[in-house]
Amino acid sequence: MLYITPEIAKKILNADSKKIYLNLYLNKIDKKEKIIIENDKAIFPEGEIDFKTLKKISKDNTLYFLKENKLYKAAISTPEGYFKLVPTIPPTIEINGIRMHRTKEVNPYEDTLNKINSINVKNGDFVLDTCMGLGYTAIESYKRGAKVITIEKNPYVLELAKINPYSEELFIGDIEILLGDAFEKVKEFDNEKFDKIIHDPPRFSLAGHLYSEEFYKELYRILKPGGKLFHYVGNPGKKYRGKDLQKGVMERLRRVGFKNVKRVEKALGDIAEKI
Repeated sequence: MLYITPEIAKKILNADSKKIYLNLYLNKIDKKEKIIIENDKAIFPEGEIDFKTLKKISKDNTLYFLKENKLYKAAISTPEGYFKLVPTIPPTIEINGIRMHRTKEVNPYEDTLNKINSINVKNGDFVLDTCMGLGYTAIESYKRGAKVITIEKNPYVLELAKINPYSEELFIGDIEILLGDAFEKVKEFDNEKFDKIIHDPPRFSLAGHLYSEEFYKELYRILKPGGKLFHYVGNPGKKYRGKDLQKGVMERLRRVGFKNVKRVEKALGDIAEKI
């Protein structure tokens, strides 16, 4: 599979020779492929794209890919919404225009590290990742030697993860993927099952139930004594319907029993412990 980004399209369109060598793997591997340019089209090792299509790609902040000599757009339009891969490095996923990772101050990988490092995920931990997305949190936890269960509500997100080369480890290792709403899935786990929980939900307006006291009670129940929770909240300066979301999250976590609840500014979230 070869990946075509707006940047790749622009480089081909602006090439001043009949051939150009470019990385078509989103820098996941260090390898360049030869692209031949002739008759207003670019010929790749897997298929070809005409200049008219390349101009369209160059203006579309969406990932495209070539597979078995056919060009595809990494996007899914459904009655539930519009899902697409954005060609950041590594890619992020966008749902109805809302990006699921931070991409301004940090890239999605750095964002992931900030979350995992805040609760020191390490070898031997049993980790629950409540909202999989493209799986970067689950993958990084697994690479550190943790046993990982991750939950993803939307099958369309899962399909886009299968296209993304940076999500490959989700499907070749021993990471357990559960399809369903985390609000319901956590009820199926035994008491005191996990050493660490990483809760990185969509924004409150999209998944308010994942910020509820009822849900936090379940997270507390399934966390082992001495275990830690990371909860991504976002920018505490922003309020939702006049309410301070950051303050409300911390108060609810304390009410269900969590201790040492505090803000981690670098990760834009809260950490909490079960004593």
